[in-house]
Amino acid sequence: MRRKLGQFMTPTKVASFMAALFLDLPKQVRLLDAGAGVGSLTAAFVHKACSRADPPKSIDVTAFEIDPKLVPHLEATLAACAAECSQKDIEFSSRIVQDDFILHSAEPLIATNARAESYNCAILNPPYAKLNTSSAWRHALRQLSIETSNLYAAFVAVALVQLAPAGQMVAITPRSFCNGSYFEPFRRFVLANAAIERVHVYESRRKAFEDDDVLQENIIYRLTNGSMQPPEVEISSSEGPSAEEIRIRRVPFAEVVRPNDRHCFIRLPTMDAHSALAQKIMSLGAVLRDLGLTVSTGRVVDFRAKNHLRKEPEPGTAPLIYPAHFEDGFVAWPNLESRKPNALVIDDYTADQVVPRGTYVLTKRFTSKEERRRIVAVIYDPGRLNADVVGFENHLNYFHKQGHGLDPLLARGLAIFLNSTAVDQFFRVFSGHTQVNATDLRNLHYPDADQLLALGKKMGDAMPDQETIDGMVAALI
Repeated sequence: MRRKLGQFMTPTKVASFMAALFLDLPKQVRLLDAGAGVGSLTAAFVHKACSRADPPKSIDVTAFEIDPKLVPHLEATLAACAAECSQKDIEFSSRIVQDDFILHSAEPLIATNARAESYNCAILNPPYAKLNTSSAWRHALRQLSIETSNLYAAFVAVALVQLAPAGQMVAITPRSFCNGSYFEPFRRFVLANAAIERVHVYESRRKAFEDDDVLQENIIYRLTNGSMQPPEVEISSSEGPSAEEIRIRRVPFAEVVRPNDRHCFIRLPTMDAHSALAQKIMSLGAVLRDLGLTVSTGRVVDFRAKNHLRKEPEPGTAPLIYPAHFEDGFVAWPNLESRKPNALVIDDYTADQVVPRGTYVLTKRFTSKEERRRIVAVIYDPGRLNADVVGFENHLNYFHKQGHGLDPLLARGLAIFLNSTAVDQFFRVFSGHTQVNATDLRNLHYPDADQLLALGKKMGDAMPDQETIDGMVAALI
């Protein structure tokens, strides 16, 4: 049931860390816990509040929980919170709303022009699920001028508009909203309505919710509603909730969200070296349009072209390239040991899914957690394959020039640059997931054409080892 709802219970150490991030509390706390589960976050908040040198006089909790199986546990947690507050002479009251948080909140917010100011504190571990464009959620959110494609972002946005001025929110969510086009409206909404004051990054993709086996890089952040953005953001990081070492640094907000960034990407450099590297990459002189290049997602979606796939090449087919064909910096085709097809039947249906013979640079859109680099780039060298056209499967990005191949030397230089540790580290600051989309590559800064050609000349016919690649790129940045 919890997985169906996109719910993952907050571990005790995570909840305690989140509760400790609140700054000074108001004397009369009105706390929102949206998607409360068994009440772990509320319990942690109350415990920290009771332990303060200057505790609040009252705490009023509104806990939303739609799963009826969890409500008895939530009731028990709230009763324990009342008992703890009683020992500290703190007045405690609570209510459980067994309803959908988004839909329940939307109607009064719409009636009051999206500003209810019901709460002055909010603590959230929202559910993770995609929102269908035609769903009741999306309809309600649009009436609140909130546009987002994921339930967790919707929870954060709807909670934010219900906070009083200077109200604080601490939330744990996937890091995925920090970049990507789908989350751009949500980023703009947050930046327009709140100050980002603190962000904590869990570097392990498993450890924040390891009991639920969640493979997702998560961040915790504190937002203050309606406040001016401070000039610096406190960014901390740790391997996971149990890690003893927490690294904390203050980063200029202009490094987190660049003033001229039209996409409002949120970058999280957790180390000084990351900031320096990001600055070097962003100072490079070219973007793809300056190079006359484009990057696109592979056109062949294999499950849609199932009847056109062949395990082995045969007359009337073209090479079909998957990540399984990546080997030592080049495309090695065919790969008959792979379970993936090697060829695509060419007919009227597939004619527009292939590209003409030429040199292309390919990158994986998805990398596994075991791979050393987020970006893995190879060269499609037409001299190694005898084919007039080629198909690139949808799990690949391919660099091209107006639909045709690249200059072979420039392609080699581009592949070297993309395979460098500098670019890998830049993407780790830029993105918390292992997906690298064409949009991400379009927003990367590159060496200019002459520099890429010079790199290509140094490469020769074999991809250098990592140390050599890094030395070659370091000379440029």
